Amino acid sequence: MTDSPLDQLSRALDQAGRALDAVNDDNLDNPTPCSDWTVRQLAAHVATGPGTWARMAQGQEVDWSAIPEVPDGELAQTFRAGADELLAAMQQLPADQQRGVGFQVAEYAAHSWDLVRGTGADLALDDALAETGLAAMQQGLTGENRTGAFGSEVAVPADAGAYERLVAFSGRDPRA
Repeated sequence: MTDSPLDQLSRALDQAGRALDAVNDDNLDNPTPCSDWTVRQLAAHVATGPGTWARMAQGQEVDWSAIPEVPDGELAQTFRAGADELLAAMQQLPADQQRGVGFQVAEYAAHSWDLVRGTGADLALDDALAETGLAAMQQGLTGENRTGAFGSEVAVPADAGAYERLVAFSGRDPRA
């Protein structure tokens, strides 16, 4: 039996939460594969993202360009509260209005990979989430709407793994 889109989102959020658990004082200033963000900056983005997605699902205006700040020691709490809010908001929407779920899975799958790389955590990532996220990104991300948040697609070998293909499509070099 295949997971529903909301089940996949829940799994992606759980995985991102585990990746956030690897963030500590010793790695906050490490670089990540995600643009020019440090672990600290990416962790704040990941921690506040679910709440932002939830507000968007509720029809509120959001500012994705705002640089989030999360007080020390509150990453996990901020993330979990937002994740619960996001799942509840998405469950309230009719299935035909849950279009953003695949892209949300992509967001949390890719950023889990980014955090694992930035922190050096030993965390197994769920390939099925990367496949779902890649499919969603391939449907919605074009050359015209990549500007800003996404770089140009990076070429990877045909036998590249699920996460290598996901992050390469989103503009990161999985070999760097």
